[in-house]
Amino acid sequence: MMIIAGDPALPVPPDPAEDRAARVALTWLAEPGNRTIWSMVQQAGAPGALDLVLRGEIADPGLRASVLVRNEHGQAQRLAEAALSRAERLGARIVVPSDPEWPVRVDALATLEATPPGRINRDARPPLCVWVRGGWELGEAFARSVAVVGARAATGYGVHTATEIAFGLAEEQWTVVSGGAYGIDAAAHRAALAAGGRTIAVLASGVDNPYPSGNASMFERIAETGLLISEWPPGTEPLRHRFLIRNRVIAAATEGTVMVEAAARSGARQTMSRVLELRRKAMVVPGPVTSAMSVGCHEVLRGNPLTARLVTCLSHVLEEVGKIGDHYAERARGPEHPRDELDEDSALVLEAMPRRGTTHTDRLAAKAGLSVRTVLRRLSLLETMGLVIRRGDGVALAPPKPRRLARPAVDAQTASPSASGSSGSAVSDE
Repeated sequence: MMIIAGDPALPVPPDPAEDRAARVALTWLAEPGNRTIWSMVQQAGAPGALDLVLRGEIADPGLRASVLVRNEHGQAQRLAEAALSRAERLGARIVVPSDPEWPVRVDALATLEATPPGRINRDARPPLCVWVRGGWELGEAFARSVAVVGARAATGYGVHTATEIAFGLAEEQWTVVSGGAYGIDAAAHRAALAAGGRTIAVLASGVDNPYPSGNASMFERIAETGLLISEWPPGTEPLRHRFLIRNRVIAAATEGTVMVEAAARSGARQTMSRVLELRRKAMVVPGPVTSAMSVGCHEVLRGNPLTARLVTCLSHVLEEVGKIGDHYAERARGPEHPRDELDEDSALVLEAMPRRGTTHTDRLAAKAGLSVRTVLRRLSLLETMGLVIRRGDGVALAPPKPRRLARPAVDAQTASPSASGSSGSAVSDE
């Protein structure tokens, strides 16, 4: 069948400016991820969905009442226009699904089921739009990215581990993604910046109002060399529930997520639940069993033995997220010792040597259960290897070589001035 211009069967693509403005208005009328609003946009397009919403034609009575209150004075469209103008003055931009730089991984959120029940779990659909500050293309930055998340009240152990992993990821040209909070988030962002790599902060407030304010200088550096992104228009204040809404984007947009520390109830653990639902790479750093900040990590590992992977270092993370064969994490081994290469008889002779003083060949032969001739041959080998020495008419163990002192490590606490978690703020993602 020939298709001609003006065929009424063909959907008319919306005007790009009108589509953007409608998506901004819809995000203001209902929180991002709303299942009903997202479905209406899929069916009628953003301008069409906005028209239906403003007329009150919404199946969900609770949402209909909420929209009526928010749009009491008919200001949704005016606020959308004001937000777009404010973003332009700020040097920010809005990215929508039709744009080439849209991070396509977030579209997988459309597959999530509402389990367990609850509004946050039910309303976990893909973003309608994303506000961006920074020069990198959003899709490109997310294409090779790993999230590093964890507790605000991080311990020195957690901050050190997050710093090591994030620094190494940045050196390997992976984008480090986190939420900009104190503790583990800040350690990951700062480590990526220190490595000269890219990092993305996914915010629960406007990109002109990143939270917490105590990380203001860090956010400015991220905006200069990485990206600040948010689903909420410029000027939006952070509210507690918005951190949980934000977490689904961190989980969906990245190749995998590393959880370094998490209490029994925490935003990081909720992020990891999304990672597992989306079948992304779920990586968990274990901690001391006595630490309250590692309870959440251990529970995730216990509850998901087939899908959550225990990681302790950068090589483990790279092995999980890299292409098959690109990275291989060697099995952990103790320090090597020359005796590891000994044959069985030589090992028996060495084991029969007294810890102190000298001994004679016949005594060694009796103790090791070997012939004198075999002992003599093995002693020559052990002497060559520097494991035994001749003393008068006997043999003795060679004195141990002095160990070289290791250089002191950099204090991991310097990676985050708020590793203790004392932020003095009212809003928390934990």
